[in-house]
Amino acid sequence: MRDLSLVKETLRGHQIQLPSWAFGNSGTRFKVFAQEGVPRTPHEKIDDAAQVHAYTGVAPSIALHIPWDRVDDYAALARHAAGVGMRIGAVNANVFQDNDFRLGSVANPDPAVRRKAIDHLVQCVDIMDETGSRDLKLWFADGTNYPGQDNIRARQERIAGSLQIAYQRLGPGQRMLLEYKLFEPSFYTTDVPDWGTSLVHCLALGSQASVVVDTGHHAPGTNIEFIVALLLRAGRLGGFDFNSRFYADDDLMVGAADPFQLFRILFEVAQADGLGSEAGIAFMLDQCHNIEPKIPAQIRSVMNVQEATAKALLVDLDALTSAQQAGDVLGAHAVLMDAYSSDVRPLLAELREDMGLDPDPVAAYHRSGYQQKIVESRVGGVQASWGG
Repeated sequence: MRDLSLVKETLRGHQIQLPSWAFGNSGTRFKVFAQEGVPRTPHEKIDDAAQVHAYTGVAPSIALHIPWDRVDDYAALARHAAGVGMRIGAVNANVFQDNDFRLGSVANPDPAVRRKAIDHLVQCVDIMDETGSRDLKLWFADGTNYPGQDNIRARQERIAGSLQIAYQRLGPGQRMLLEYKLFEPSFYTTDVPDWGTSLVHCLALGSQASVVVDTGHHAPGTNIEFIVALLLRAGRLGGFDFNSRFYADDDLMVGAADPFQLFRILFEVAQADGLGSEAGIAFMLDQCHNIEPKIPAQIRSVMNVQEATAKALLVDLDALTSAQQAGDVLGAHAVLMDAYSSDVRPLLAELREDMGLDPDPVAAYHRSGYQQKIVESRVGGVQASWGG
């Protein structure tokens, strides 16, 4: 059996990064659903994120998305974050919403458009400098809709060249994290569709480039934990975007569709001692909450990750290794399932009490009155929403 004091200590140090865009209005491709009390500024997004951290104790950073979170003074934004107990996490570049990028951004055949995209990536590094952010996070919608539309190999050359320019702008201690997605929005080819493509580019760039695994960005049935294990072995797992899905897309709360998958992924990370901050893996949420309330949804998402992590830490590694080496197929599987079947909620409630927190973060938030306060106070202005 695992030492529960060590399990709790690991959970205490396992930090989860929040996405600023999760606090704004969002919806399907057909409708954005407005909610009362939604933030109007990046500062208010940070205030809401601070509530999630206040009740979970493990979410002290918030990722920005540029230009959605553009402000005149980023250093002041970072000071505001520090003032409410938060810090700025990854800076996400957006090169997929400008009309100039309809044929791609860093892979666009037009050098002027590529230059515009590269300039934006460099600007994001400038913002990292001002806010103290470590990670430049990149996802590209680049791809083609028809065979013959563009030269597939040439597009990879353009991506490589563009990334190299942005990579050279990174300072010491800063990283480039390259995400991938199997499809969408391109119908024929997607320029960074899988972990292998991302890894090839990262290896060419250097040690400051790593792969981001988005749990919703794979073909149905993909063994994501296998990908995670390989990237861990290569030392190139830079982070996760945690979310969930039932068919396509990826904006549901993490663990909603397949909590067992989340457990299996985190078990691979735990085996590699990758849960602590010293491992350098960014555990990020990437979700949009269309019909559910924003702050409680983020609190619940953090709790879902914590529960899966706790179960992963309860696996009896000695028993598992013995069964594996003995060729005991069912015995090894049973060891894993015993941990997954554990009810870790009492353990996590005890941990929160040890940290001076309420054992039920969602209930504590509802009792706080914060939701009613922001509904009443955030009147006027323009609510933040997907794309702005």
